[in-house]
Amino acid sequence: MNPLIYPKPQERLSTKNSRPPNVKGGIWVWPTDPKTQRRTLRKVSRSPQLSTLLKAIAGSSEGLSNPEVGEVLGNDSGWLAIWAVRQLLSLGFVTYKTDLFGEPSRYVITDLGKRAAAIISGQPMPKPEPSQLTLPQQKV
Repeated sequence: MNPLIYPKPQERLSTKNSRPPNVKGGIWVWPTDPKTQRRTLRKVSRSPQLSTLLKAIAGSSEGLSNPEVGEVLGNDSGWLAIWAVRQLLSLGFVTYKTDLFGEPSRYVITDLGKRAAAIISGQPMPKPEPSQLTLPQQKV
């Protein structure tokens, strides 16, 4: 066996001693810790693409379609739009709503996204919609 081509077993890369990658870190997952949530919101607010897109989707009553996302970002780069939308989707700030009857699919703001957009833009927190309030159950 040629030692230059085939390293000795103890010289091979080991996965036992190496740390696993942090797949739940970064801007891709909404954290549970309040301090980390603030840090994530700062990252979103410092990104002109993410903050602009989040505010635009929050301000739209019916959401934004893919062409509208491109218009909001003001850049003809489809990759930039994909990057921004994927991050907002993975953070849980927006959802993708499909229409089965020929209308364009749209990115729609979630409750978490509404709160994040309000914090980033400095606006007062939105009130929950009546459908989201839990009414007390009456005993029969």
